[in-house]
Amino acid sequence: MSDIINRRDLDFQVFEVHDAESLTRRERHADHSRETFAATLDTAQAIATDKFAPHNRESDEHEPQFDGQKITIIPAVKEALDAYCAAGMMSPTKDYDLGGMQLPVLVAQAASALFKSANGPTLSYAGLTSGNANVIQNFGTERQKKKYLAALLSGRFFGTMALTEPQAGSSLSDLTTRATPNGDGTYAIKGNKIFISGGDHEMTENIVHLVLARIPGAPAGVKGISLFTVPKYHTDERGQVGARNDVALAGLIHKMGWRGTTSTMLSFGEKGQCTGELVGVEHQGLACMFQMMNEARIGVGMGAVMYGYRGYLASLQYARERPQGRLPGNKNPLDPQVPLIQHADIRRMLLAQKAYVEGALSLGLYAARLVDDQRTGETEAQRTEAGLLLDLLTPVVKSWPSQWCLEANSLAIQVLGGYGYTREYPVEQYYRDNRLNMIHEGTHGIQALDLLGRKVMMQQGAALELLGREVRKTVQAAAGHDGLRAFGESLAAAWNDVTETVRQIGAVLAQDGDRALANATVFLEAFGHTVMAWTWLRQALVAARGLPSAANGEERDFYLGKLRACQWFFHWELPRNGPQHALLRSLDDSTLTMSPSWF
Repeated sequence: MSDIINRRDLDFQVFEVHDAESLTRRERHADHSRETFAATLDTAQAIATDKFAPHNRESDEHEPQFDGQKITIIPAVKEALDAYCAAGMMSPTKDYDLGGMQLPVLVAQAASALFKSANGPTLSYAGLTSGNANVIQNFGTERQKKKYLAALLSGRFFGTMALTEPQAGSSLSDLTTRATPNGDGTYAIKGNKIFISGGDHEMTENIVHLVLARIPGAPAGVKGISLFTVPKYHTDERGQVGARNDVALAGLIHKMGWRGTTSTMLSFGEKGQCTGELVGVEHQGLACMFQMMNEARIGVGMGAVMYGYRGYLASLQYARERPQGRLPGNKNPLDPQVPLIQHADIRRMLLAQKAYVEGALSLGLYAARLVDDQRTGETEAQRTEAGLLLDLLTPVVKSWPSQWCLEANSLAIQVLGGYGYTREYPVEQYYRDNRLNMIHEGTHGIQALDLLGRKVMMQQGAALELLGREVRKTVQAAAGHDGLRAFGESLAAAWNDVTETVRQIGAVLAQDGDRALANATVFLEAFGHTVMAWTWLRQALVAARGLPSAANGEERDFYLGKLRACQWFFHWELPRNGPQHALLRSLDDSTLTMSPSWF
């Protein structure tokens, strides 16, 4: 088995659960087949294994350095990214005439997962660039597209998004970077940005920053934010770079994990000569940037999944190979020790990891399939419904794996015991790297407010009702399987709890929004666990159908493992929700009435 993925599980998710092959019946993907999808995954796995994984530890131990003149990054990072770009991985879903492969997002996201498992920090340079290119393609002028798009999609330029400012943090309404019209269609940009991933390096000819800023006279708050392209080097309409723009590296940020990616503080316009160009319409910058942010949120969730997955595989291998102790019923010290995996508590920790990471992988790929349905669904209704479901689930896709796949990393360390806490084994790095994903692209608190304050309530609860319809379909399907019927009944009850909690909180939201949303993070966790139970029941149904025709012992073991992981989640995890719903419905005001002076 590969140490970056259980390939049988990835194929199960892509082809059996999410039915990638059915997408070949759509005009956009008609040139493809299951074979071309599998070949894409094979190529991604080979490059991830050969080029990305080998320097994952090296880039952690030798993070980027700034000598006052330029940044130095270990050569293996650029070598890996060059191989990634040469294989067309920068633009797998793009049109053929843009150099893309017109692959479904589902397949592209599965391929990306392999790189995220192998080396997330190195991949982040490419991921940010792809998101940057998508914004320019969708909202940029024809001139901006000619300047940047081909260069970004080929990897000749890399891109970033520059949102956060030192004094504002996640509160974008408080950003102060200014964009003053120059009179020639360009703008003078002045301000400071912080935590800009990939914000400076020497690996490409240019770096294109997407910068949020305010035009003089703009409305206060988020309604007055505009978006600008601000390249490191000035670029002509043919994409050729020229003189340096007034974008300066103010310093590098040194992090607990994810050390292989430059995290930068950038100063725009220190000399009064920083030039940018408006993307889209004035004061609509956040709407443009949200496309990149939502894509990034799904990407962050998948990154969290794959760090959890990598830790799971490492601890599973260790538990199979490491002899230690004897079973509780054996008191004879002369008997040989048994492998760790023979101990029930070790299997508990492995089973929890399996449930978290394989469930979250399925959820992330479901979100990718929704993107495909939103873009290429056969009817307008199908496209609209996919968009609603995607909006509703995006906070969960980002946050649930960031919490629970990090818990999987913690359990992986525990399986290895003292060795897990040392740098001689990789699981401690996976934990450090994964810890960032709880912060990346919006913390749990931000995602929770988005979910409860907006997404479940939008369009009079239309998205929630759509998801409820999908849940009921799964419950009905489970009713036809003796071994899964009880899980379906538990899921139905859990969904009823969700809708009742939403009803009660919704009745308070308009009158007392602070109190209604005070415990939103609890709702995010309970809602996420319900969605994950649904995700596991969907996998179990596919496994139950495949089990009778399993061709060999390995196939049978694979499907039985899926069924047991589903059972574990319903027995051990879903019951967490009951007390959480009781707390939510009580509208507990402990956090609101706790005076800051009492801490």
